[in-house]
Amino acid sequence: MLGDALLVAGDPQAAAEAYLRQVEAAPRDPEMREAAMALASNRLEDAEPRLRAILRARPTEVAAIRMLAELAIRIERLADAEALLDRALELAPGFAAARFNRAVARHRRGRAAPALEDIDLLLAATPDDLGYRVTRAAILSRAGDYEAAIADYDAVLAHDGPNRDARLWMSRGHALKTVGRRDDCVGAYRQAVALAPSLGEAWWSLANLKTFRFAAEDLSRMEAALAQDGLSADDRMHLHFALGRGREIEGRAQDAFAHYARANEMRRESLPYDADATTMHVDALRRHVDRSVLADRQGGGDPSPDPIFIVGLPRSGSTLLEQILASHPDVEGTMELADITTMAAEIEARTDGSGEAYVRALLALDADALAELGRRYLDGTRIHRRRGAARFIDKMPNNWMHVLLIHLILPNARIVDARRHPLDCGVSCFVQHFARGQPFAYGLTDIGRYYADYVRLMAHVDEVLPGRVWRVFHERLVADPEREIRALLEACGLPFDPACLDFHRNPRPVRTASADQVRRPISSDGIGRWRMFEPWLEPLRESLGEALTDYPA
Repeated sequence: MLGDALLVAGDPQAAAEAYLRQVEAAPRDPEMREAAMALASNRLEDAEPRLRAILRARPTEVAAIRMLAELAIRIERLADAEALLDRALELAPGFAAARFNRAVARHRRGRAAPALEDIDLLLAATPDDLGYRVTRAAILSRAGDYEAAIADYDAVLAHDGPNRDARLWMSRGHALKTVGRRDDCVGAYRQAVALAPSLGEAWWSLANLKTFRFAAEDLSRMEAALAQDGLSADDRMHLHFALGRGREIEGRAQDAFAHYARANEMRRESLPYDADATTMHVDALRRHVDRSVLADRQGGGDPSPDPIFIVGLPRSGSTLLEQILASHPDVEGTMELADITTMAAEIEARTDGSGEAYVRALLALDADALAELGRRYLDGTRIHRRRGAARFIDKMPNNWMHVLLIHLILPNARIVDARRHPLDCGVSCFVQHFARGQPFAYGLTDIGRYYADYVRLMAHVDEVLPGRVWRVFHERLVADPEREIRALLEACGLPFDPACLDFHRNPRPVRTASADQVRRPISSDGIGRWRMFEPWLEPLRESLGEALTDYPA
């Protein structure tokens, strides 16, 4: 009440001090204590109504605002969480726990620059806080400053307690992998499994190097870990993925597929996917967006030619295309940027969530709104453009769903469609555990439907915007790299540069699962990978339908 009165009286600094004292007193409030206990025990269905009741009675209870935001973070309502934390910090700028929560929410939303501002403010006040420094390392990695992130991890691991933390070693390994320090990366992952032999994610991280080969002893250790009682579901899932890779390399197809199938089954339990929703999204775009609709909106958006979008499915060869283009002196590689998918989600959030409503909302945007979204995209991605090249790449594969949005807000951006044989691409998705997203990838039928929907939408784009998208078939690129690379550069409005043929010598950071592969010359090793698992692929074949039969030989 004192904070509220001081705020009304025009003394926000004194109000902020009162609100901080309120935070200190919150544990002695029975209502707050009950809500906190529910949150701590992850009884979110109990915690949320308690917190909302508190805030109806006391809207400036900053501790309750922060706790509700933490709940929102846990259920991935990140925009809601950030808005709540904005309010908490408006009332009490010195509320460190709220600032830390906001840094996490911003980081997970892909808003690296403001997340870094929050964590640096916290470190300025408490420079020895190792938790803040670990979070800063994660944010720096997201922002593309991997060397600084590695330095932060090294600083934390220099302390006696943290250097026995297997997950910290694993995170350090991820950053080392991205910058191409392969031997150091393997060493960090090895340290993680030495400290925690049942840490499935660390074993999978080794497998995910793609060019790594497990020793027989490694496979035995993983089998032993799987046999343990009390193993977490997450560790078990990652161990199945890793053992699938190990048995595949040994040529034991049935054992490998059994491990992959179990891993996918477990992942699907925690990451449900609605294939019908994707199909309806594509159907709505095909039904309502035609040449006349696009002609009416010609001249809108931001005219910048800077972005080059690479779209398609994961594991389609898109990282290889990114590496080739990023080897050109006029092009900067970034990462899989979430900005377009975030914009699409915001447009959808203003509707009832159906494909029809999304398309109507998209087409209702006027020229000024489209231009503003284009500028917002360019401003939001600027943090990733460290080299100052004229052009930059956004390699978020799922942007195939938003090609028409991209065209409307950035009409001069180039769009490249990375396409790979549907059985090879489908199998490569099925045997891959993705760090986040890609919920379609954990069932063969869903993968086939997703690929088929992608092909249908891109065919429609070809029809209504002829020549707007340049398509690269992975098999043709492998068969004749120079011809395909020259054509790709021309399609992107770039002069030929021989560095693009020597892409594997490019030392740039690479964040995706193909990081190790694209640092080697083009190989045909992955072509026909599906044949090893052919006896179990009928669900994939059936759901692909014409996308399989029409794929060019």
